[in-house]
Amino acid sequence: MSVLAILLLPLAAAVLVSIPAGKRWPSLVTLAACLAVLILVAHLALHASSGLPLHPTANTGRFRWIVVDGLGALILLLVATVSVTAALFSIGYLGRPSLPPRKLRLYYLNYNLFIFSMLAIPVLSEPTLVWIVVELTTLCSALLVSFDNTHAALEAAWKYVVLSLMGAGVALFGFLVLFAAMQAAGGDNFSWQGLAAVAPNMPPLLLRTAFVLILVGLGTKVGLAPMHTWLPDAHSQAPAPVCALLSGVETTTILYVILRLLPIMRAAPGSGMDAWMVAFGLISAGTAAFLLLQVRDYKRLFAFSTVEHMGIICVAAGLGGATGNYAAMLQIVAHGLTKSFCFFAAGATLLALETREIGSVRGLLRTSPVAGAALLGGALAIGGAPPFALFPSEFSVFRAGLQAQHYVATALLVAFIAIAFLGVLLHVNRMAFGRPPQSAPARVHLPLSCHVALALAAIPVFLLGIFQPAALHRLLCVAAGNLGGVLHP
Repeated sequence: MSVLAILLLPLAAAVLVSIPAGKRWPSLVTLAACLAVLILVAHLALHASSGLPLHPTANTGRFRWIVVDGLGALILLLVATVSVTAALFSIGYLGRPSLPPRKLRLYYLNYNLFIFSMLAIPVLSEPTLVWIVVELTTLCSALLVSFDNTHAALEAAWKYVVLSLMGAGVALFGFLVLFAAMQAAGGDNFSWQGLAAVAPNMPPLLLRTAFVLILVGLGTKVGLAPMHTWLPDAHSQAPAPVCALLSGVETTTILYVILRLLPIMRAAPGSGMDAWMVAFGLISAGTAAFLLLQVRDYKRLFAFSTVEHMGIICVAAGLGGATGNYAAMLQIVAHGLTKSFCFFAAGATLLALETREIGSVRGLLRTSPVAGAALLGGALAIGGAPPFALFPSEFSVFRAGLQAQHYVATALLVAFIAIAFLGVLLHVNRMAFGRPPQSAPARVHLPLSCHVALALAAIPVFLLGIFQPAALHRLLCVAAGNLGGVLHP
């Protein structure tokens, strides 16, 4: 029943925050619900790390469309972790007195529904239900993107919705083709497990067509180039805690759906899926790397970094094998934790200086030492510098590429990562150091909840760069095995 409780808690919180019971009520209810979900998910992840899938009502046979394995538990754990720090950061970020209580309640209502939709994706085993919940994430997150109700925010939200829905139509057609391929193979269980069982008998043409359509359709929402154009606009306008969720976990959660197709495609000989994953990954990483050099908004800076890291994950998954799959899982975790911290740092900078323009920020370490240190640390971490979490994950991707003898793809990926690292550090170095402009305040103090959220988000980003808990390693091995590669903890 813990799986159902994980889904019901954010729904219950969405109802409770709608009650007008004081300005602090919605934030406290949301934080409590997120903490409870994290505790339940951590317990479930420990169970899933044993390699056995979990059904909430296995004895009665009800809710057979709910299954959680190692890969699903890993995504759940990432969503639950970031939801806690984002809820905590929201308290200070939205604590301005001018914000009407009704608007605050609306924010937390959509926040909890957004969390529910992301938690539901790795729990559901039927692709049709997954597609529906993916579109629910679009609706809830679009309302959060437009929260400030400015012209730029509304434009970004509409662009996000339109492009996401176009991609959704393409993905839906892909799932219909996949259903036809299953029926042609004599299958009658349209679930991830059922599709993998009959994949060797599916018509190769239908299977390849379905995969490409789903990759392009859902890749729009993941932010894969060239379908990424909505992502920097939405991330520059959404509140920083929402950006942490969008960039840190929503893109990864949608990418999870694409990764679910890998065992199905690998069970069918000659599908050519790996080449598509590597190609889209390199295009995304390369496009983002060069765009990072000319960006002028520091929130867009981290948004383009997300496009780059989604590409890195796709390359790792496309390399295949036990090492490639494990590297993809490690990169997912490291990116989600690091990118959420980066957007908290960007939000702290925005609170301190009230500008998103890179050119208007100088000497941030003097104006706001906490925001400046967080922004500089986030830039180093997201660039993959040691001793932060992305360093071992990106090194694992390089090793997987060399083991698979994909020398050209590995060399290109290394070059793109180096360019992106230089681009991020070039901008953030100018922002953090130097003399503040005369118009800048002498010293800015951030809300306490923002300090706490930054500290909590920074801890795993640093620790996972030098130490990996045994329980997490087992879970990563099981999740990698769900993609078709077997690793022994």
